[in-house]
Amino acid sequence: MLLCSIVCICSNLAILTHLQSTNLYVIVISRDFSKAFDTVRHSTLLNKIAQLDLPDHIYNWLVNFFTGHSHCTSFCDQTSEFENINASIIQGSAIGPAAYVVSAGDLKAITPGNFLCKYADVTYVIIPASNEASRSSELCSIQSWAQGNNLKLNCAKSCEVIFIDPKRRRQHVDPPSIPGILCRRELQMLEVTLANDFTVTEHVQQLTTKSSQTLYAVRVLRVHGLSDTALQEVYQSVIVGRLLYAASAWHGFT
Repeated sequence: MLLCSIVCICSNLAILTHLQSTNLYVIVISRDFSKAFDTVRHSTLLNKIAQLDLPDHIYNWLVNFFTGHSHCTSFCDQTSEFENINASIIQGSAIGPAAYVVSAGDLKAITPGNFLCKYADVTYVIIPASNEASRSSELCSIQSWAQGNNLKLNCAKSCEVIFIDPKRRRQHVDPPSIPGILCRRELQMLEVTLANDFTVTEHVQQLTTKSSQTLYAVRVLRVHGLSDTALQEVYQSVIVGRLLYAASAWHGFT
């Protein structure tokens, strides 16, 4: 939860910093990679890890961890031959998230003033109005990086949001839309919904709706004899946990 808050806060700060200057708006493009943890190529990852200042025994341990895996398929009493696994950083493993961070370490903005915020399989491109013409080149750079790292962009989950400062009364004209990128009024960043004028009404409504549904389930559990102590644990872990999720990144906008 802390890491999610940090990512959201960094993104919000980058957007607000640009808006506080002479930019009338800031463009945020969300790019999603399909099954990113499953497609990271081991050889490419290990080449990047080799460039880090790590002790040899740590590097050798990582090589040993990522090599020597295989799989087969069994169906109707028939089993296929074993095939080597040369991609996937095992999302549920402790080393998986760190391995993806290393893999995405060389993905950077190519235009001064633009900013990339990366978290797992989602990358947010933050572009001030002064760099509006660089949108296509930034997207092409991400596409080229993805192809070189055995990753595939999920265009269905990609979107563009143009953030504005609601306190300014100066009019502006939105830039032309990008083919294949859906333009929206709200951006969902790590399950936090933020409108393009920095209101979080939709996010709060979603929280209250989900919490009400869960509260009804808690009442049902109480009717069926769940103890008060157990009910409190469920309430704290589910409802309170949901309300506090990344709250430091959005509660100020309420």
